[in-house]
Formats: sequence, structure tokens, C-alpha cells
Amino acid sequence: MLRKKIKKWRHVFKLDPNRLLSDLALKMICTSGTDAIIIGGTDGVTFENTFRLLERVKKYPVYCVQEISNHSAVVPGFDGYLIPSVLNTDQSYWIKGAHFEAIRTYGSLIPWNQIVLEGYVILNPEAKVARLTKCDANLQARDVTAYARLCDQLFRIPVFYLEYSGTYGKAEIVKAARKGLQYSRLFYGGGITDEQQAKEMAAWADTVIVGNLVYYHVEKAVSTVKWVKETKLRALK
Repeated sequence: MLRKKIKKWRHVFKLDPNRLLSDLALKMICTSGTDAIIIGGTDGVTFENTFRLLERVKKYPVYCVQEISNHSAVVPGFDGYLIPSVLNTDQSYWIKGAHFEAIRTYGSLIPWNQIVLEGYVILNPEAKVARLTKCDANLQARDVTAYARLCDQLFRIPVFYLEYSGTYGKAEIVKAARKGLQYSRLFYGGGITDEQQAKEMAAWADTVIVGNLVYYHVEKAVSTVKWVKETKLRALK
């Protein structure tokens, strides 16, 4: 069951099916000791390029899930599926509208025990996903704590995902999110490029997602697995 699996994830790589990745780089990522691979992206994601990337990843014994941004690109055969719901937007389509469309179309075929909902808060106003969803990305620490509580206490969503999407975030914001959570797992993604950044975010986030670094410095990306996993979560005061 995917919900049980994600409780053990400390480090995850996210791969974009719309970006090129050599066979050697993919092998390095899939054999790095990461806890899982997420396949997904914001634009240019199709059934065909998602299927091709999944087939390449399946050569290796690593857990692989799809994060769905376009229901026409859903590919059978993944170990599980992550469904984002953007909390910091007023556009209902990105909160529940796209989800309704997918369920109306595929409802009887959906493997519900392999699906986990993610409460997304997007914090980079310049990111493609921020512009697409028209979210309010200029949030203060108390706003993030409130969104965390909304996700955790009111909606009971299993994952609270802080997405900085290509830019490095603020540790105090990740800490603020952690303050609002009791049950939801805290995912952090965005801009990690070195050991200090990997360890700083691993001190506050349950799960650290590494994406862009894979495409321009795969050796450093592989090193993030060790950096994250050797870092203990800090206790909140």
C-alpha cells in the first residue's frame, strides 16, 4: 500500500519525462540508494514520454510512482500514483476540478490502494506551475503553518508538499510547515545543489525531493542520497 511506503521515504528523485536523461545518468540515479523515483512534470508530459521513461526505470529494482499532472498521460504499471491538490490557489480546477474529471472518466479502473493525495503549496512565484495554477506563492511563515494544519487536521491529506520548483527555499518556512503537522508527511522539493542545502532541508522535512540537479550534475545528485539520509530530523522547540 502506497500510504505505508511513503512513511519510510527519506530521499526521492523526481524525473521529468519531457527532459532528456542519458542511460548512464539514469542508471546512476536508479542505483543510488534513493527510496523512490517520482515521474512527473508540469508541461510537455504525455502518455508516450511517460511510458518510455517508466520502461527505462523498470530495468532497475527501485520503487517508481507517477505524479499525475495530466489525466491523459496516466500510464498503467507504476508502483503507485501521487495526486497533487494545490492548496494555495483560488482556481478550483487545481484543487479538485481536474481530479473530478479523472474520476468521472476512469473511476471504476482506479487502483485506490495505490493512490495518495498530496496537499501542494507552491512557493516560487516564477515557476511554471505557479503561473499555471495562479497560486499565491508569496506566503509568510504563519500562512504556511496554516496551510499545513488545513492539510493535516481538516483535510487529512497524507502528504504536505512544499514546492519551490527549481529555486532553493527557506529553512524557516519548512520549519513553519512542520509546526502545523501531526499526521501528514512533509515533502520538500526545490533547488538543492550541494551538501549544505541537502542537510539543511533534511533537518526539517521528512522527505527531500531532488529533481533539477539530476539534469546538470548527476554525480552531485547521487551524493544527495547520502547527505539526506545521514541527517537526522531536528526536534521542534
